[in-house]
Amino acid sequence: MSQSNTTVVLVHGAFAENGSWNGVIERLTHNGVRAFAVANPLRSVTGDAEYVADVVRGVDGPVVLVGHSYGGVVITQAAESAGNVQALVYVSAFAPDTGESAAALTALYPGSTLGDAVSGVALSSGETDLTIRTELFHQQFCADVDAATAALMAATQRGFSDRALNGPLATSAPGWRRLPSWFVYGGADRNIPAAAIAFFAVRAGSRGTTVVEEASHAIGVSQPDVVTRTILAAIAG
Repeated sequence: MSQSNTTVVLVHGAFAENGSWNGVIERLTHNGVRAFAVANPLRSVTGDAEYVADVVRGVDGPVVLVGHSYGGVVITQAAESAGNVQALVYVSAFAPDTGESAAALTALYPGSTLGDAVSGVALSSGETDLTIRTELFHQQFCADVDAATAALMAATQRGFSDRALNGPLATSAPGWRRLPSWFVYGGADRNIPAAAIAFFAVRAGSRGTTVVEEASHAIGVSQPDVVTRTILAAIAG
């Protein structure tokens, strides 16, 4: 792959939205790389992955698919049916195997405080939409950004269906099994324990793993340079 014909498609996770990738997109563009963020529906693993795969198939040329948090679940499944995906980048993200859910993987190692920070709204569909409580958002999700930025992120977070949280990876061919993958994450992540992400990286045979010890779960916002370097490594690789 070369930067001239590779497109980076970024998939946000739970409690976030497209704007969380703004700093990374700005830096990729500065490096001559085409990049855009997909609006992850956050409704169900299979449905979200189908949507992302449809978007990726519409891209002309090779794609590096990047997922943050629950977005890692989505790209792991979407890569199965989007044949132009050349590499995967997991940014403080889940990299599940068949049958594993985000909820189960969060509990794989101790350390997550997410459960105590989340509130739910019952939907007419019978599902529950989950959000991080505003007063806890800064310390839970993005402790290493300034208060004003954290307040905006809290106000623009998207509801996350409990169906997506508990939904197992359906594909029998997780993307990381056949595609090269890179990992970058924060050592101070309060959503997904750092030990869990380290496990995912080893299991996936990561081509390159970067840990920023003091970084929060929102490493794409707080450390866009590091995340961008990881994506550029995936393109070059």
